[in-house]
Amino acid sequence: MLDWFLRDEAGRIAAVDRLAVLDTPPEVPFEKIVDLIRTILNVPMATVTLVDRDRQWFLARRGIAAQETPRAISFCTHTIQQRDPLLVPDAHLDPRFMDNPLVQGDPRIRSYAGVPLRTAEGYNVGALCAIDTRPRTFSDAEVNILVNFANIVTDELELRLIAQRDHLTGALTRRGFVEQAAKQFAAYTRHGRPGALIMLDVDHFKTVNDSHGHAAGDQVLRQLAELCSSVMRPNDAFGRLGGEEFALLLPDAAPAEASAVAERFREMIEVYPFEIGAGRTLQVTVSLGVASLDLSTTSVDCWLAAADTLLYRAKQTGRNRYCTDALVENV
Repeated sequence: MLDWFLRDEAGRIAAVDRLAVLDTPPEVPFEKIVDLIRTILNVPMATVTLVDRDRQWFLARRGIAAQETPRAISFCTHTIQQRDPLLVPDAHLDPRFMDNPLVQGDPRIRSYAGVPLRTAEGYNVGALCAIDTRPRTFSDAEVNILVNFANIVTDELELRLIAQRDHLTGALTRRGFVEQAAKQFAAYTRHGRPGALIMLDVDHFKTVNDSHGHAAGDQVLRQLAELCSSVMRPNDAFGRLGGEEFALLLPDAAPAEASAVAERFREMIEVYPFEIGAGRTLQVTVSLGVASLDLSTTSVDCWLAAADTLLYRAKQTGRNRYCTDALVENV
């Protein structure tokens, strides 16, 4: 069965994407692991590497300046194609790597030990690596140490996935959503790629809970999340920021497109019969704030605050409408 997972590159890439850690800032748990590997195994370089479509990206690294390198020249591409650790005692003597620019040039890799990072599904999403600039045979004990640390890395990644999902609605948690927004903001600042954020809040939700009970309110939130998720694009992200407040991230969406999406969501929710038990249904509406990335967006927090301000304006001006940063409203 595992051999099938090794051949399923599309599934493997999907597993990498589900982790939602590519292009995110450094995190302490993974930084500590590479520090420990470098100390315990006495190597100048150690990495937690994720292998993307065309690159290897370092979730954590020590002794290597680059944040990423092309996949075509990566040692880790070979690591993820097998079940067992990849051990290279001397890259100068290995026909797979002797002419590799990472061997002939910086960081001058000479020996390498890499352990596949395998998800619970069975996909190798990357590798935990110990790298030296001199020829070296890694002992069984050293490889076992690396294997144990690799298990810790994959456990941490799996725990992150659990923590990123709201238990009631299945939407991203606030933390998970902010991480996705940070990736889009980085794409904007580096490459000028557009993006928009829609924040939405259920109108008069306290009345729903007071009149029909909290169980009915929970059903409304659960169905709203399912409804919104069912019409999203594959690359969009939907999260529950707290209470009855949700947000939709629209990568590569221009302002006009974001406004059209906001109106489509508003109309869809307004007419949807939310089931609250015992054959009863309930109509609810939402207010929305739409904020697009532009030169005034200096951080993810600034972006979220802009959408929140526009959402508040929609509520102040009558609810069941959206407001955008272009001050366009819809009722």
